[in-house]
Amino acid sequence: MTAGVVPRHVAIIMDGNRRWARERGLDELDGHVAGTEALRGVVTRAVEVGLEHLTVYAFSRENWGRSDREIEQLLTLLVNTIERETLQLSKNGIRVDFLGRLDELPAGAAERIATACEATASGTKMRLHVAFNYAGRTEIVDAIRGIVRTGLNPDAIDESTIAAHLYTRGIPDPDLLIRTSGEYRISNFLLWQIAYTELYVTDTLWPDFDRKELLKAIAHYQSR
Repeated sequence: MTAGVVPRHVAIIMDGNRRWARERGLDELDGHVAGTEALRGVVTRAVEVGLEHLTVYAFSRENWGRSDREIEQLLTLLVNTIERETLQLSKNGIRVDFLGRLDELPAGAAERIATACEATASGTKMRLHVAFNYAGRTEIVDAIRGIVRTGLNPDAIDESTIAAHLYTRGIPDPDLLIRTSGEYRISNFLLWQIAYTELYVTDTLWPDFDRKELLKAIAHYQSR
């Protein structure tokens, strides 16, 4: 990584788990499991390089259109990952929160999420934001609904009003957005927040995106 300013906030569209599994003749769940292992290494390196915020796109609201089997596997993987990682995240000073319509999740998953957020609330080294059951357009809809409920005069609504009602309120906009697997799409992710964000696309599939790949992305950001 070249010398330069480290981005304060990096967001990642973690794409390619299923393709990674298919290329190896594995079950798609194996790809998702490998993806959680990749995330662990990236989180560790993110703390080491001094990121303040890391946001990852873990589960889109559009993902409900996948097979019942895959959805069940993904929710089970979420619960298992939370139970396995929460203590270590807390020890490492990483505060976790979730972005999305969490009230639409099964009760068990929602409870595990709440427990993880509470257990890591005192973390000060880095904040890890997990977008789960998230969609950028839905976030904007929910923000507008929240503003309407306040009864605020429409003429008083400005950009700061909307930002204050987003899931990400209080979080700085991303400096860098990384997308793996070579796809050039935003996929309904942080639509409001990435208005001035630098974009970095890599052909690397998410399970193969390691600490070295993160440093490459940050070096690319610094060169621009």
